[in-house]
Amino acid sequence: MRVYLPATTTVLRTLVDEGRLPAPQTVFAVTPQLREFYALSDAGADTEELEYAALLAAARASLRLLDLDPFAARRRVVLAADVPDGAVTAMDDPHVERGAARVQHEIGLADVASAHIDAAEAEEDVRAAVEVVLEADLGSDDAQFVVDQAEGHELGWYATQEIGPALELL
Repeated sequence: MRVYLPATTTVLRTLVDEGRLPAPQTVFAVTPQLREFYALSDAGADTEELEYAALLAAARASLRLLDLDPFAARRRVVLAADVPDGAVTAMDDPHVERGAARVQHEIGLADVASAHIDAAEAEEDVRAAVEVVLEADLGSDDAQFVVDQAEGHELGWYATQEIGPALELL
């Protein structure tokens, strides 16, 4: 199953240096809850669109991780990885985002299909969003506007072998 792991540049460094990220991990994926939501709101959504929705949810979660990691570059990071289906458990909780799941399987560098990282021009908007993402989660329209500015930046795509060199450029 393809999962989208919210991360930071610190997490990327751990992945490159150690070759793995320990279990458990919170990820986003095409869960039954995500499918059900899109069946009601966009019945024509295909798997690719649902995976993109999961990636965007992971990018939002990356903002929350950045709030906890003052040493990471102010860029959202998402890892797309393939893990065994049985290792993924959807979070069936109305208080978490649709698509949220737990992976009970370590994620190795070999499991990673790609990394998605903000470009340098997103840093100012990401920095501002990190400061208010929790307020946005609690319903502040002003904070949501700031987060939307950061989420307006498309994440760059990096193949697995490009992760290390990309880190060196940050």
